[in-house]
Amino acid sequence: MKRRILGGTGISVSEYALGAMMFGSWANQDHDDSVRIIHRALDAGINFVDTADVYSSGESEDIVGKALKGRREEVVLATKVHSSMGPDENHSGNSRRWIVREIENSLRRLGTDYIDLYQIHRPDPTTDIDETLAALSDLVRAGKVRAVGSSTFPAEQIVEAQWASERRGHVRFRSEQPPYSILARSVEAAVLPTAQKYGMGVLTWGPLSAGWLSGRYTKASDIDLTGGRAAIEKHKFDPSLPENARKLEAVSELAELASDAGLSLPHLAIAFVRSHPAITSVIIGPRTMEQLEDLLAGADAELSEDVLDRIDEIVPPGTDLNRADSYYVPPALADKARRRRRPETGAGAA
Repeated sequence: MKRRILGGTGISVSEYALGAMMFGSWANQDHDDSVRIIHRALDAGINFVDTADVYSSGESEDIVGKALKGRREEVVLATKVHSSMGPDENHSGNSRRWIVREIENSLRRLGTDYIDLYQIHRPDPTTDIDETLAALSDLVRAGKVRAVGSSTFPAEQIVEAQWASERRGHVRFRSEQPPYSILARSVEAAVLPTAQKYGMGVLTWGPLSAGWLSGRYTKASDIDLTGGRAAIEKHKFDPSLPENARKLEAVSELAELASDAGLSLPHLAIAFVRSHPAITSVIIGPRTMEQLEDLLAGADAELSEDVLDRIDEIVPPGTDLNRADSYYVPPALADKARRRRRPETGAGAA
């Protein structure tokens, strides 16, 4: 397994990172099987493991902690904070109050006294980035965290965080973790160039685009909207929607291209993400040992210029075939009150 340096930190990480979202109640509920999958990944040369507090409400971190007993020092361990961990509104977000509390919970679940890469899972419009970075800086100084990063931040907020770190003397985000696949390429326009400008490492998630590039969908009837992820996020799977019909058409063309290149569709998809010069590591998220073995088999796949050019023809650079696959909606768009001037009241109102 080839290695790259994470964002100038000097930390050497494998080109594949093992994502642990599928371990726990959200997917693979067998802890022993999940531990075996993690061990197999480590034995194959993957030294980068990525999880989050919210995955299966902490269960994923518990499983990763079990798997790393006796092997912690050989692993670059990443986790995240931000998402809701309970009904209390203060048990989420990017405030100092929550970060300094939740890091202790993650350390306990993971069975370690430090996190190699602690990431802010999403932007928080209610918290000043200066507040967040100050809290993270204290964690680094305390030895609980080695480096910090962001996840699914738009380019302008990456820049704002870098400026705040410089002006306030905080530690800075050394990495960004965006969604990136052949079907969801919008990060190529600004996020990836911005990360490169600031010397940030990039570990991407969703290279198989929520299963679209796994090879399981070849026609509309293959998509079951009554169960699994497709039932929860129908707007990303329903083939009757024009944006998803475009995805299905692209998948058909990509499968043919992969076959002509002597590759499986998943191997083509991950090799495409790895080929971008901004990318440090690609997160793979297997649920089963069989899935892991298949992904490992494509770890050395390289794409020719001709194949990359053909991919650009099928899905143009910087394009998301379904805008929902960006996984982040700016508050200015999500909250209609931010887009509508309140009607004037009282004297002088029309």
